Amino acid sequence: MAAPSSSGLEVLISTLQNAGDKENMLNILNVLDELLSAGTDRRIHHMISKGGSEALLTALVNSARSFTPNYTILLPLLHLLAKVGYRDRQIGLKAEKADAVLVVLGLLQQNTENARRAAACLWVLRVFCSSVTTADLLGKNRGLDVVFKLMSPHSSKHLRTIKAAVDAFAAMLCSKVNCRTAVAKGYIADLLKLYEDWHNNDVNLKNIPIRRALLHCLQRATNSPVGRDALVAEGGISLLFQTTQTCLAMKGLESLVEPAIQLMRKCNPKVPLPLTSDKSVFSFSIPGRPVDDWDADLGLYDGSLEDDSEEDEENEEPDNRDYEDDLETDVNKLRPRPEPDRPLEQLGQYVRLCPELHHDFQDLDSSSEVDESSDDDSTLMGDLQDETPSDQRGYELPSDRNEHHLQTSDFNKHYLNCSRKGRKGHSSIVDRLLEKYGICIPNHDPRLYAATAANTKSIAGYSILAFPDFWGHLPPQEQEPMAKRPPHVQRKKVFEDIQRLICPEDIINKVVFDMDDHSPQCSPDMCPSSLHFFSKFESGNLRKAIQVRSHEYDLILNADVNSSAFCQWFYFEVSGMVAGVPYRFNIINCEKGNSQYNYGMQPVLYSVRDALEGRPHWVRTGSEICYYRNHFCARRGQKSSFYTLTFTVTFHHEDDVCYLAYHYPYTYTTLQTHLRMLEKSVDPEKVFFRQQNLCDTLAGNSCSLVTITACPTSRAWKHLHQLRNRPCVVLTARVHPGESNASWVLKGTLEFLCSSDPVAESLREAYIFKIIPMLNPDGVINGKYVRLHA
Repeated sequence: MAAPSSSGLEVLISTLQNAGDKENMLNILNVLDELLSAGTDRRIHHMISKGGSEALLTALVNSARSFTPNYTILLPLLHLLAKVGYRDRQIGLKAEKADAVLVVLGLLQQNTENARRAAACLWVLRVFCSSVTTADLLGKNRGLDVVFKLMSPHSSKHLRTIKAAVDAFAAMLCSKVNCRTAVAKGYIADLLKLYEDWHNNDVNLKNIPIRRALLHCLQRATNSPVGRDALVAEGGISLLFQTTQTCLAMKGLESLVEPAIQLMRKCNPKVPLPLTSDKSVFSFSIPGRPVDDWDADLGLYDGSLEDDSEEDEENEEPDNRDYEDDLETDVNKLRPRPEPDRPLEQLGQYVRLCPELHHDFQDLDSSSEVDESSDDDSTLMGDLQDETPSDQRGYELPSDRNEHHLQTSDFNKHYLNCSRKGRKGHSSIVDRLLEKYGICIPNHDPRLYAATAANTKSIAGYSILAFPDFWGHLPPQEQEPMAKRPPHVQRKKVFEDIQRLICPEDIINKVVFDMDDHSPQCSPDMCPSSLHFFSKFESGNLRKAIQVRSHEYDLILNADVNSSAFCQWFYFEVSGMVAGVPYRFNIINCEKGNSQYNYGMQPVLYSVRDALEGRPHWVRTGSEICYYRNHFCARRGQKSSFYTLTFTVTFHHEDDVCYLAYHYPYTYTTLQTHLRMLEKSVDPEKVFFRQQNLCDTLAGNSCSLVTITACPTSRAWKHLHQLRNRPCVVLTARVHPGESNASWVLKGTLEFLCSSDPVAESLREAYIFKIIPMLNPDGVINGKYVRLHA
């Protein structure tokens, strides 16, 4: 009996467990069913919390173990148990504890010929399998065999029972043991035959739920490697591909297409990248560390290239939310200048990085206010007056310009050689080229760029310049909208990838470019019918290009130096194209889990033909762009899979030379050229502009530090004092080489700060700007994405 203070539901549950006659139990079951059917899920969860599941299981076991089971009670009891158990996460464990699992399995075995009773038992077994241990228990007692016998080929009878059997079979496959058992007994092949039979005979599309349930069975069975291997061995991918193509041609079958595609992608066998080694082509000796110590610090990658996550607010104390409590009231602590965090003696080493503090400004007219100078003026200028000219002015051009000019060794391919070998006579060709085709590009001089490039040091010893960097470019003439993604574009690309496995005879699989292989077979002369690729220039990154189909290419990027990871940035040249033909490019070793290319971003393209015709622009290009997980994996097993960035480009000119990049490139040489042009453009009487060498990289390139502020009105002490008391603003960019957009932002910042805009003038008069435009020069030069380990 229930306690006097019990609720009505508790009374019903207690009575159900102790009911001795059929009529009382049947009435209680009907009342409970009405209560749970009329309300929301909250009623079911309330019943579960009051022990409703245990009561139903106890009543089921007691009724089933009677000498003559009464199905007038068992059927509504099974129905109610399935309804409640569907929302009880512990129903499987509770059923095991009540010894109800094998009881229901026994009822199913006794009623395989009775569709109504069998369906009720199958629904209960399905909810029991929410627990893996319960599924294991059923598998050990031949539950798979019993249920599979009820999964008949296409039929117009007992559809509800067949659907229940398929759902129960899928639920039992949540256990890895059952998956292996199903594979060993050949159930994968049987499931494929069943799916094909229902697909071929379901002409009126009335049995889509059963077909979808069969796909769900295959999904569960292929969660284990043996299941995936079995599906491939039985020709499952080919079958799924053919049936899915049929479904695409018919309306109302979308619910079958997506599961089939996901199943094909899951079972597509993993293959290593077609590389001899995952390691970068280039290595660099780091002082104090062996060269072969690859990837030792990959764990240091902090994921800062991924989407930023919000800080956890749970550790924030409630008092901190009252902002007024944070105000400091101790006047003694509110000093305008806190003590430095290191000894003053150590600060002296940074004197050379502050030329504005001890520059004499002799070119200023100070005759009218010379008397106002104080002894402090001479003290400030004292011994700090001397500084290295190279630190102030940056690099100076060599007196012999021809020595550093880029050479046009092959104008048809637009290869510009910046090596010093064979330089005689070529500068005139460049001059004529610029005279005929060149246009004025702000803050860019191809000749100066050529001379600067000769001093840029790369690990690979690049001697070729990319045409866009040498020639320069103008911003787009109009706004370029974000690309609109066509519907089902990823589905289309996945189908094309699956066809590689189904029809390998259609795949060309010819290597047309390989940084690892310098043999003639990879040269353009040996591949006249294919596109020609090249990336051996500053910031370039393309390791290998493989022609897959006549107009489709798989591209593999080079990993960061001294690493086998961080493949995302690309920049390469392509030529030998046919105008008006769509070419598909697949970059198959990307690593990020998602990309802005799925949300409207596009690669950028530069056409040499357009540039020579007066349109030197990087333009957003590409159609059918998507980014998705592929079937490639790393040889060393560090990564389970890679991602493909695929896009289609239709070139406008025959035999053009084009450049494709992840984003608008900005090379180290571009920066150095821009800084020199900018320094020449400022008025030295108004703008204090100094480019210095902050330090040298391990590869021997200069890491530039730029100082920008307003020159004092005169050499009078008060004007110099005002200058030297301006606060400093520090700006940096390109700590990650692949973030070229940061350089473009900083380029605009530099140009603005040096301009005659009134706002820029007021900023210069108020602050001293210390700018490090490129924190990772070596990484930028060598086309890396995150960092250069050197």
